[in-house]
Amino acid sequence: MENFKNKIIHGNCLEILKQIPDNTINLVLTDPPYLYKNLDGGGCSQLTKSITKSFKDLNGLKNGVSLNFCKEIIRLQDKVNCYIWCSKDQIIDYLNFFVLEHNCSYDILTWYKSNAIPTFNNKYLTDKEYCLYFRKGGYCQPNNYQDAKTLFIEPINIRDKRKFNHPTIKPLKIFETLIKNSSKKGDLILDCFSGSGTTAVACYNLQRNFICIEKEYDYWKTSIERLNTEKSQLKLL
Repeated sequence: MENFKNKIIHGNCLEILKQIPDNTINLVLTDPPYLYKNLDGGGCSQLTKSITKSFKDLNGLKNGVSLNFCKEIIRLQDKVNCYIWCSKDQIIDYLNFFVLEHNCSYDILTWYKSNAIPTFNNKYLTDKEYCLYFRKGGYCQPNNYQDAKTLFIEPINIRDKRKFNHPTIKPLKIFETLIKNSSKKGDLILDCFSGSGTTAVACYNLQRNFICIEKEYDYWKTSIERLNTEKSQLKLL
């Protein structure tokens, strides 16, 4: 367990999660590869198809949700306290698992992209992403009215995408708000799909412990460099 704490681990999350003891994680905050349906229509990009394939590579897939991944979340938490970013197509399946099967309460948080790409031919703008919050006794205590809002209005962080070479990077500000709302200093936060390392950086900034896991080597390497840079900068303050 101590070998994993405050590290970004390169590996398959389903294999690594099995090595973490029951009821040891205070908060899960993670951004799995999204599943998009109808890939042959609607002008889906090669990136979208690639991300979808990455999600399908997970074991125990049922209707777009990795049941093995979800079961591990339940096992690892005494009190369910979990944020999962997902596509619109996955919302119902996550609700079925956490709400219907495991009796969790839930909220649907939304990141509204104030500078969304203006493509709307035969469809609505792709101007939002969803984050599902599932809780069963878990800690949730926003400090103020602004932090308690379920709508985050932030631009697409194009500079971070280029800097950290990750196509679906989320704003650090949003992750820090979620972590402050649902954990305390010294708590242990888990991110099973850590990508560019946003969760690790947010936890370090907020004095939380973390376990982050990333399968893709290039993303893992970049996230290590990002975290080390953040540590060095904070030491200079």
